[in-house]
This record gives sequence, structure tokens and C-alpha cells, in this order.
Amino acid sequence: MSTLADVKDATARTRDTWIFWGMALLMIGVGLGLRDPWPADEPRFALVAKQMVESGDWLFPHRGHELYADKPPMLMWLQAVLLKATDEMRIAFLLPSLIAALGTLALVRDLGTRLWNRQTGIWAGWMLLVALQFTYQAKKAQIDPLVTFFITLANYGLLRHLLTGPSWRWWWIGWAAAGLGTITKGVGALALLMLVPAIVLSLRGKHVQLHARRWQFWFGPVMFFAAIAVWLVPMVLAVHARNAPEYTAYMNNILFKQTAKRYAASWHHVQPWWYFIEVVITQWLPLSLALPWVLPRWVERFKARDARFILPLAWIVLMLLFFSIPAGKRDVYILPALPMFALVLAPFADALMQRAGLRRLLAAFALIVTAVLLVAGGMLAFGTPKFELKLVADRGLASGDALGWMLLAMGAAGVLSCALFIRRNAAIAVFGVFAGVWMLYGVLGYPILNDSSSSRGLMQEVSAKIGPDAALGMVGWKEQNLLMAGRPAETFGFTPDAEKALDQADKGIAWAIQDPEHRWLLIQDISTPDCIPVEKREALQNANRRGWWLVKGDALSACSQLQKPANTMRSGF
Repeated sequence: MSTLADVKDATARTRDTWIFWGMALLMIGVGLGLRDPWPADEPRFALVAKQMVESGDWLFPHRGHELYADKPPMLMWLQAVLLKATDEMRIAFLLPSLIAALGTLALVRDLGTRLWNRQTGIWAGWMLLVALQFTYQAKKAQIDPLVTFFITLANYGLLRHLLTGPSWRWWWIGWAAAGLGTITKGVGALALLMLVPAIVLSLRGKHVQLHARRWQFWFGPVMFFAAIAVWLVPMVLAVHARNAPEYTAYMNNILFKQTAKRYAASWHHVQPWWYFIEVVITQWLPLSLALPWVLPRWVERFKARDARFILPLAWIVLMLLFFSIPAGKRDVYILPALPMFALVLAPFADALMQRAGLRRLLAAFALIVTAVLLVAGGMLAFGTPKFELKLVADRGLASGDALGWMLLAMGAAGVLSCALFIRRNAAIAVFGVFAGVWMLYGVLGYPILNDSSSSRGLMQEVSAKIGPDAALGMVGWKEQNLLMAGRPAETFGFTPDAEKALDQADKGIAWAIQDPEHRWLLIQDISTPDCIPVEKREALQNANRRGWWLVKGDALSACSQLQKPANTMRSGF
């Protein structure tokens, strides 16, 4: 028979659960449906998903006419499925990140509870939710939140088997999740680095059992390759069946250039070897503030051969080392390590919060963030400093006032949080500051920034100027332009560097002069040929920090003598 204490404990558990998931939904999900995809990557993936739905070709992603080989199609598949289900791109493109983030939080909470206790699981979830990089990326429609979920699921499955097992079901799920992570983004296989410290501890007989002599152990790798085969086998078979050079190039690109070559010979995002140390310190805030106090405790657990700490921490170090070797580095590369960082920090949370130095540091952090928001918001809302004018010009905003008032609202939420909690519990004060920032960013920031960030405003302006019956071609275009065109649009190839888009311009001019009264070109300013008279170019608003011209076909007579007959082009949509 349940006692009063049992009833109170169950009520507290239910309350804590509802509060946590309510805050997680508010911080990550608020703003869903209020914005379109924003550069750099979101419009690309959304465009691919849209073209999958419209063309019926789900196996080979396309960007306009061209095959898109930079990433496997897992995220685009999910977006396309959700687009068909909701018929609303503004919802469909962000849902995979929201679902993946909530799944990652659930895995970390449950694993903390199983390896230590319920309070540790609660702390692990809250810590991950408040971590700057995690929530920021969870509110974006990029591949990284999804691959973080699959890697965390793989970690969960492996750790359940290694530390609380044998649990063959979770062992297989862990391997399969690593495989799904690999066809989401090649780095998904790095979840299996967890086996390196596990093998070392197992050989030394230190609280980890692999159970490698049983047949179920070897079924794990089978699950890994089976998960990869879900995409890889149909893709390779289709490439050989089509026997076309562009599809062979697609296969070679995505299997080799975008994996091994990108790692061994990085060609962009070059950073120094210590770059990820900076990322941990700055983007894993506020968790990184606890490092001076938690590092000695981790050393103690290492000396005690506590595998619950050794496995996740060793895996984090291996991840950091792996990504530090190549010259090319991006902050999101180590996002999948953040859930395990929160997990191994959580067992010491109560003890750490008793340290006066950490409490003062958290309080100062909350006050500094609040002050920065208030000062920046005040400068934008009430002044006309140079940076406001530059921001307005670059972003294509009507003014900086709305952005300033948003920052002031965030600062006001920070003031309220600090006033209520900073003396009693600095950690709650910090959480309140971040909660206010993310919720107000979704409610206010999305509508304020959407037109200029998504190119919706630019493309609406284009449609208003050329009318519904005109044909539109695009030169030096970006994915957001084609996604937001609102009509079939002609494209002439794609290059990420508009300065190298001269071939596009030649083809676009040849296309436009075939029907000069009804065809228009949208041209990025740095892709505009000199033969187009300045007085014939119609200036448009800046969007995504780029300038644009609108040119009617009958204004291209000066260029027509330079053109060869154009091939018949296909519609972009």
C-alpha cells in the first residue's frame, strides 16, 4: 500500500517531468511556423526536400538541375516526409531538429538516472538544455542536431550494454544508431570510438564486460552495416543502372570527397589545432564555467577506475582529438560530444553548487549577459550608431529599432530572472536568462529577421515588379532564392561563389533575349556583366548580405551581340 511519502514523491516526479519538458518545448519549439529557412544550410536542405516531393526522386537529392552530393539524404528525407504530412514548409523544415533535440534530452536524462540516480538524470537534462551550443543548434534546421541524436542513441545503447548489461538489444541498437548517424553525416560512425576505452578497461578487468565470446556481440557490426545499407545499397545500384556520368560523379563525391578527402585534405574552414578548446570554453557555456571545480573530481573518478566516467570522458577526448587533426574545423563538429559532457558533469552538480566561487561566477555571468543585451538593445532602439546603419544596410532591414526592442525585451527577462533568483540560486538565474533569450528569439526574432534572412522579402519584391505572367531567370543565385521564388524559375547552373558565375550570366542573357518582353533576370551584383548598362539595372533590397539587380530582357541588347545561341533550359522547379 502506498504511503504518503510515496504519493508525494510520485507527485514531485510528475511535476518535475512536466516542468522540464514544458520548458524544453518552449525554449526549442517556440517560433515554429514563424520563419522560413535561413542560410547558410537551411534553404539548401529545404530546397532538396521540396524537390524530392515534387519530382518523386527521393534517392538522389537535387539542387535545382544539379545533383547535390555534399551530404547523405537522411535529413532531407525527414523534411520531405514531414512536408508531405503537413504541407507546410515552415513547420516541416524545423521539425526534425526539434524531435532530435527532445530525443537527445530524453536519452541523457534516462542514462543519468540509470547510471547514477534520478537526481543526476534531472541535472543532466537541465544542463544540456541550458548549454548554449545545444539549444542554438536545436533551433536550426541543419544536420547536426539529427546526427547528435543518433550518436547519443549509439552512446546510450553501448553504455547500457557495457555498464549495466549484458543488454544485447541495446548493444544492437547502439550499433544500428551509429550506422544511421553515418548516413546522416559521415561522422556518425565516431560513436563507435566508445569501444576504444571499453576494450582497454575490459582487458584490465576494470568493471567493463564486452562479452565478446558470445555470438550476439558480433551481430552488432552487422546492425551497423545493415543500417548504412538502407541508403547505400539502393543508391549504388541505381547509379550503376542509370550508367550516367553525373550519377557516377555523385556517388564518388559523396562516398570519397565528402568523407575521406574532406578529412585528410580540408579545403575550407581552416582553424588552428586548439580551435575546439575555444569552442568548449565559449559555446558550451554555462557548463564550461564549472570546469575548474569538476576537473579534480573527474581525476578522482579516473583513479578509482569508475567506468561510468572513464568511458564518456575518454570518448569526448577522442572526439576532440579526431577533429583537431585536420586543418578544416567547424564548431558544430563537436556538438555530439556535448550530451556526454553534460552527463558526466551532472553527478557532481549538487556538490558544485555548494562552491561559493562557482556561484559567484554564475551570478556574474547572468549579469553580464543581461547587461550586454540591454546595452546593445538600447543602442539599436534609441540611437543611430554606425553599426546600426551597417546592420540595416547589410541585412535589408527597414531599421534596427525592432531588433533593438527585441534585445531590450531579452534584457528585461534577464533582469527579472536575476532579481528573483540570483541570491538564492545563481544556476536558476542563468537558466532564466537563457530561457528568456531563446523564447523571445523565437517569438520576436523570427518575424523581425525573416524577410531579409530568408530572401522572402527579396523574392516578393521581385514578383511584385515583374508581375505574375513574366518568366524569371536567376544568375548568381542562392538556394533561398529558388526556394522562395514562388513560381517556376530558370537556373543556369549553380556555384557557391558568385564571382565565378560568369558562365551563368552568359547563359542567362542568352535565355532572356529569346523573349525580351517577358523574361527577366535576377542577378547578384558581383555576378553582373559590364555589358548591362547601369541605368537598365533595377536595384533591389539587400538580402543575406548580398546586393541584387533585376534586369528585363529588352535591356540586354548591348550584350546580345556577345551571345551564342542558348540551349533549351529546363525549369528549376
